[in-house]
Amino acid sequence: MKARISMITLGVKDLQKSIDFYQKGLGFPRFEPYDDNVAFFTLNGTWLGLFSKEALAKDANVAFEESSFGGFSLAHNLSSEEEVDAVFNEAVLAGAIPTKQPQKVFWGGYSGYFKDPDGYLWEIAYNPFMWVGPNDEG
Repeated sequence: MKARISMITLGVKDLQKSIDFYQKGLGFPRFEPYDDNVAFFTLNGTWLGLFSKEALAKDANVAFEESSFGGFSLAHNLSSEEEVDAVFNEAVLAGAIPTKQPQKVFWGGYSGYFKDPDGYLWEIAYNPFMWVGPNDEG
């Protein structure tokens, strides 16, 4: 396993407004095909994901309260479900707090979430449809 942050996901208040900002304001290339509920931008070495704050909280199995949920997660994408399980379990042994055990998910992949010792959300994921994040070189 190579250490990487494959994706940074921002939970946003207004998805379309945020898509317009990142696509038109910053010139980030939006990944196609488009989806009405989430947006992805392929950057150099990582991806940016935009998801509604409420949907991100639900996906991570954490409570959504505007005042306490930061709407932010980091993702570490791996090459298999087994690798997801292994990394997830190692993180828990090292002190991570699981919020959602690794499992098949609505978009067809496999992922789980935990909070690191400071409460930041991490998604450990396997996407069987495409590689997400930096190339596996180096």
